[in-house]
Amino acid sequence: MADPICATCQAAIAHNLQNRRPSCPDCGSTYVAGMPPPSQQQQQNRRGSKSRLPNLDEQPNVTESDGIAKRFSGISSFFSSLGSKNKNGGGKKEKGTKGRPFSGGVTKLPAIQSGQGMVSQSAPPPGQGAKQRSPEKELKGYKPKTYKQFEYDMEKAKTSENFKSIQSFYETVFSSFAHINATFMDFSKDPKSTEDSGLQHNYIDLIYQHLLDLSSEIRKVTLKAIINSLLKDLKKPRDKNDLRAYLVLIQNPQFSSSSTYVIFAHLLRQMSGLCDQDHHFLVHWFRRLATDKFKLIVERLIQFISVRLFPPDPAELPAIGKCSWWVPSATKVIALLNAANTLSTPNKIHYTCFYSSTLDHVDLMKEYYAWQNPNNYQTFTFCQYPFILSLQAKRTIMQKDSEQQMIITARRSLVAKVQQRQMPDMNMLFLNMKVRRSHLVSDSLHEIANKKHDLKKKLRVTFNGEPGLDMGGLTKEWFLLLVRKIFREEYGMFVYNKGARCFWFNPGCVECNQEFNLVGVLMGLAMYNGTILDIRFPPCTYKKLLSPAVVPYNNPGAEVGRTNVTLDPPCTYKKLLSPAVVPYNNPGAEVGRTNVTLDDLSTMNPDLANGLKETLAYEGDVEEDLCMSFQASYSVYGTVQTHDLKPNGANIPVTNENRQEYVQLYINYLLNESVYHQFAAFYHGFHSVCASNALIMLRPEEVEMLVCGNPNLDFEALERVTTYDGYNKKDPTVRYFWETAKAYPKNLQKKLLLFATGSDRIPIGGMGEMSFKIIRVETSSSMLPMSHTCFNHLILPPYKQRKQLKQKLTIAISNAEGFGLE
Repeated sequence: MADPICATCQAAIAHNLQNRRPSCPDCGSTYVAGMPPPSQQQQQNRRGSKSRLPNLDEQPNVTESDGIAKRFSGISSFFSSLGSKNKNGGGKKEKGTKGRPFSGGVTKLPAIQSGQGMVSQSAPPPGQGAKQRSPEKELKGYKPKTYKQFEYDMEKAKTSENFKSIQSFYETVFSSFAHINATFMDFSKDPKSTEDSGLQHNYIDLIYQHLLDLSSEIRKVTLKAIINSLLKDLKKPRDKNDLRAYLVLIQNPQFSSSSTYVIFAHLLRQMSGLCDQDHHFLVHWFRRLATDKFKLIVERLIQFISVRLFPPDPAELPAIGKCSWWVPSATKVIALLNAANTLSTPNKIHYTCFYSSTLDHVDLMKEYYAWQNPNNYQTFTFCQYPFILSLQAKRTIMQKDSEQQMIITARRSLVAKVQQRQMPDMNMLFLNMKVRRSHLVSDSLHEIANKKHDLKKKLRVTFNGEPGLDMGGLTKEWFLLLVRKIFREEYGMFVYNKGARCFWFNPGCVECNQEFNLVGVLMGLAMYNGTILDIRFPPCTYKKLLSPAVVPYNNPGAEVGRTNVTLDPPCTYKKLLSPAVVPYNNPGAEVGRTNVTLDDLSTMNPDLANGLKETLAYEGDVEEDLCMSFQASYSVYGTVQTHDLKPNGANIPVTNENRQEYVQLYINYLLNESVYHQFAAFYHGFHSVCASNALIMLRPEEVEMLVCGNPNLDFEALERVTTYDGYNKKDPTVRYFWETAKAYPKNLQKKLLLFATGSDRIPIGGMGEMSFKIIRVETSSSMLPMSHTCFNHLILPPYKQRKQLKQKLTIAISNAEGFGLE
């Protein structure tokens, strides 16, 4: 079979690639299999073409007509752009890293084999590939300096102001991977360890710390040496020592500057193209990095992607068509760091540190539809790496996806009416809910049961006997009142834990599946319609809610919403995502199973979790001293119920040997088995509205934020975005209002927010993301303030005194519900 070649520049590539669709390192195009390799004459022609890289020290012949593109045709152009000139005036050629002069001709950049394995096991058999490199041969004559020797030389150079030895040191160390490893390797450590890279990280820190303080000439020499090491023996199989070199190079602080991005991109490309086994080593080694260094690398990569997508000065970087592989390569390396962060307990950095706010400004729906298209499974999209998308970006995708589903559903209803030769009307385009305030729960249940096929339409609420037209405010009020009623203690559906300050499903409520389904539908409708709810579930609920995140199509036996139990550190939000695929139109499928831990239990019942932790840590005789059996106890309507955690559990004592099993079974019963049917109804209600592939991209914490909003009240931010009609921000009435609002306690601030906007919840972007307007009305100052909750408008009469405004505003926000005062 012929070697695959690049369809654009005809560059050949070897067959031993692991990637299905490798990219060309010269032009960024995709290789095409089955085409004959280029002839020798074609290869010679290409050696003289502009697609080759000239020598690192060769000055490119750039004219004004050549434009910006030729200035950045390759890595050599990067060095010419640094502006340094040969001190010998061109009479002598600068020597390479080992004393050899660079050739005067041009040198083609070797193809970067992006899928080639980088460990010794992936080397080709003898006689079928290149010969193995000999580290001893590469290190012949090289004697690495120790940490103390380098410190001594640096102090001596600073005293004498002669840095030639330091320049030679940096040039030699970074000239090859073998030199990098010989310099930084700690030979007292196990070189085969997966957990530890075996590097002297304090030495690496010292080298890079001094590098930034040295002259630009030394920094330039270091970059030249790095590019030599990246290109050296590129087609030969790598080993774990090369992986260590990559780990050293990616920490180089020089790569924070956009002037070094050409080199940085090639480093990232080689790292992203490693095989899975090599990535496994890198992930575990990243875990061992200090938190500050780990975070710096992540920030550097996020900045690299941002600058490449939206360069401040386009002339500083190559044309996007020539480096289309930059962003995918960087994103894949960030994925390794994200994996390392996920495996660390606790996480090294918060998951939001991986967000790139720059991606909020790209065409997110184009990315989403490309990801959805099964024919584009090999095409890079950011949706394949959702950890890099901010919550705002994911919310945008979900909102636009919901809007698209609303349009499709409404269009189908319209077409059905036309086909039946019936007169269409506007009401058929909405999910119309008509309810009585006095029978809110029963009316809502009845409406949802009768309009299951309309759940994906735009929601519109009408309160019976009230003239209000729903432009968004009545919908928010309906959600608010319904949630308050359902979670009341007299309904018995949920149990409130004062220690955790949250609700959990009542295991004794076994005949309320319709009501639990309603709560799920309610939460789904709120998320689908962009409304934030005041629901207080423990975090594991959302983990279970995403188990799965997408319904398994036509699979009656699929299990969802059950979480596996571990004793490692958190689950309601977890359960919503168990599994990631929802059993489509199958009420009997098992849902909500996911990993649950003692930390998950502590967010739902901290006292019980602490007791179980003490049982695990107890140093005495558990059986004799604690006298426990394999039974779980819980309260149902004021009475204590017990349940055997295993057959005949009442007669099986808990001992030092089996106490871990006891704790695992206890957690599993409380968070999974005891509430399974209640949670399954809740789960199916949620996904009957929110079934979307976009849920796969969400973390449980992000689902909670989308449902419950931002918990931080910031009236300073709200004041900055407020607009005025009839007032200006310096009017006394406006000043009195803001002084009063900021001085209110938190409960009155939430009431003010509810009065003015119809909801006391805050968008995920904070109060600065809200639209809010204060309107002047010429009326008596004895009138109370009013509001248009559909539009977030607050109507204030011109009060003359702060005391009067505070009195009237407090009365209004404390007593208002519906249209008028009660």
